[in-house]
Amino acid sequence: MISFHTCPLASEEGKESGGMNVYVFELAKELVRQGHTVDMYTRSQGESNQKIVVIEPRLRLLHLKAGATTPLPKKTLPRYLDEFTNNFLSLGEKENLSYDVFHCHYYLSGLIGLKIRTKTKSKTPIVMSFHTLALMKNLVASDETEREELLRIEAEEELTDKADMIIAPSENEKDYLEYLYDTPKGKIFVSSPGVDTDLFRPIDKKRSRQKIKATDDSKMLLFVGRIEPLKGIDMLMYGLKVLKTKNPTCKVCLWIVGGDVSQKSSLWSKEMIHLKNLMHLLKIPMSVKFVGQQPQSTLPYFYNAADLVIMPSHYESFGMVMLEAMACGTPVITTNVAGNSALLDDNHKLLITTANNPLLLASQIESLLINDNLRKEISKDFYKKSRNYRWQYVAQKIISIYEDVSKRNE
Repeated sequence: MISFHTCPLASEEGKESGGMNVYVFELAKELVRQGHTVDMYTRSQGESNQKIVVIEPRLRLLHLKAGATTPLPKKTLPRYLDEFTNNFLSLGEKENLSYDVFHCHYYLSGLIGLKIRTKTKSKTPIVMSFHTLALMKNLVASDETEREELLRIEAEEELTDKADMIIAPSENEKDYLEYLYDTPKGKIFVSSPGVDTDLFRPIDKKRSRQKIKATDDSKMLLFVGRIEPLKGIDMLMYGLKVLKTKNPTCKVCLWIVGGDVSQKSSLWSKEMIHLKNLMHLLKIPMSVKFVGQQPQSTLPYFYNAADLVIMPSHYESFGMVMLEAMACGTPVITTNVAGNSALLDDNHKLLITTANNPLLLASQIESLLINDNLRKEISKDFYKKSRNYRWQYVAQKIISIYEDVSKRNE
């Protein structure tokens, strides 16, 4: 596994992370349970990083130096790909390492996979997971600072051509790869992420609220994820404003899980400051709470404390939050642009909303909050459906991909 720009253990340590970190780590652990040996490679981002971390027998995390051993802006990272590649090859030679497959996560890791294969003149197959696509991110970017550079788009096009297999997390993403990147259909394998159903499970709501110190009896809306414009949190705030204006006696709050709130609010990220200003502009500051990034171990309490989870994204390749909430039995409203909306059938139309339509979102939230029986029905459906997305089953699919590309490269 190559996860160059972000450490697979970040979410375990409560650091700012996204679904990709969880995906890499959980998939690696399950592959080991099913008899495989996995090394995860990532860029060292701290002087205290141990070079080789043995997580369990047959599973290691290897920190390789590439640039300064500190967090760096993502757009500066391409200049350090060669250093990372050379350190990978040096370590491999020293330890006499060889691998059956490289599974590369995000385009930067894919470029490293190509460099390794070129320098070693090997035929080791490359399986590619993009996690997000630059062309789609640019489609919904609100200004130039959010747009991905041409370098990334060209790299993704090169990888769709040279990688042996590409894993798309949803049918939507498969179509984008096929039609926007001219990727041969036979190269794309659709496999959704998974969910740890031992960790994410139904927990008593009262107990959960006590655990996260949510003591009032308000209906709770929950957002979980990175704090960035394409996540549509501003639209969610607009929807909350509409809901509260239409129903002035309705006690409802929004908790936002994500971002770094450990600093003074004046030092928050640009998007978090924008959202903080927006909640004051909309006169809803008493109804919104930023709780910051949370470790995986505490997230189930947030999901179980909530009445609804909202995913108002402008673009989402899949969104593991939905599976985590489903496994806890918590209803989720998601936009129709998210790949995970395909998990919802005709019985759950009320859970699919439209990006940038706060009036519709407010109406859907209201309908669900006032109908306890409907929420209970959805809760049961979600819990049952989530059992089909356990990492055990996801890993079995991924293993079949590894075996297939290995046979092709013999």
